[in-house]
Amino acid sequence: MSSFRILSFRSLVGALILFLSLASNAVGGDAVGEVRAVMESVTDWYEAVGTIRPKTASKIEAQVTAEVLDVKVRPGDRVEKGQVLIILDNRPLTSRRAQAISALESAVAAKNQAHQGVAAAEAAFNQALAQVNRIRGFFRSEAATAQELEAAESTYRQAEAGLHQARAGLAAADAGIRGAGAVVRESEISLGYAVITAPEEGEILGRLVEPGDLAMPGKPLLAIQTGRRLRMEAYVREGAIVDVAPGSRLSAYITATGQSFDTVVEEIVPYADPMTRTFLIKTSLPAAPGLYPGMFGRLRIPVEVHSVVVIPENAVKRVGQLEIVEVREADAWVSRYIQTGERHAGGIEVLSGLSGGEILRLRGDE
Repeated sequence: MSSFRILSFRSLVGALILFLSLASNAVGGDAVGEVRAVMESVTDWYEAVGTIRPKTASKIEAQVTAEVLDVKVRPGDRVEKGQVLIILDNRPLTSRRAQAISALESAVAAKNQAHQGVAAAEAAFNQALAQVNRIRGFFRSEAATAQELEAAESTYRQAEAGLHQARAGLAAADAGIRGAGAVVRESEISLGYAVITAPEEGEILGRLVEPGDLAMPGKPLLAIQTGRRLRMEAYVREGAIVDVAPGSRLSAYITATGQSFDTVVEEIVPYADPMTRTFLIKTSLPAAPGLYPGMFGRLRIPVEVHSVVVIPENAVKRVGQLEIVEVREADAWVSRYIQTGERHAGGIEVLSGLSGGEILRLRGDE
């Protein structure tokens, strides 16, 4: 049993020596130079999930209730200002316009008749006035009786009332013409609403109706982006909102295209969502190729700057899960185990094993 233990111990020592020998050989290699481990300031980033949205978008709605006959555009189509987008059934509107025109014609005819009535009433009034004046003269000279005077004055009063009534009828006819004319103009405007056109140059984002659907005021028919400018909207946790203000410069990363853009905060909605405890932030985006509303992205917000040790990646040798560098100590190179972190523009971050300032050996086999 004692011999077995001694043999096992010798085997373990031999395996350890073999491993260290292999590691030493792995650390070896052709040296191509030296480098100093340096301290660099790096920024910690908070990433908020965002969505690309158009900066200026609107919904196209109908101004009248009518059946959709034709939709001439689809999502992605570019449209010019005034271009026909949707055609509605105008038959009910045409019928209403015809009825309005007929009512206007009737009002004009009524006014002509009222004019004739006024002319007849004025003639009767003038005749009654002349008669009553004549009878009054006769009565003063005792050539007419009181009964004749009373009859003449009664006829005069009736003629005067008839004239007032005729003139009121003419005024009513004028009002009827104005009302009928307003209905005609309204029906013509409504008839024009049967053809829906683009309010501005833009791009169709969504088609919300099909032929046969009923269009009505308040019901969106199309979604249109009226400008080429885009923005990223992201929800940022309340702990990171203190690092953001309107005008802040951030970074936006679009996952699908792999593009990164510098972006400026344009708007911060000044209240948090009580369910998620996040704030909505809106930032600018350039009109770059490949960017479309609805795409996924990340908004990167700097939250802290700290110092880390950074070394070139070809100063690190990996043996299995181990990361090893060679550090100059006096006149010798000594292997040291390290733990690395994120990659930076100047190399790779060292989390442990180096404190900065050490001279490292560069390898040419990396």
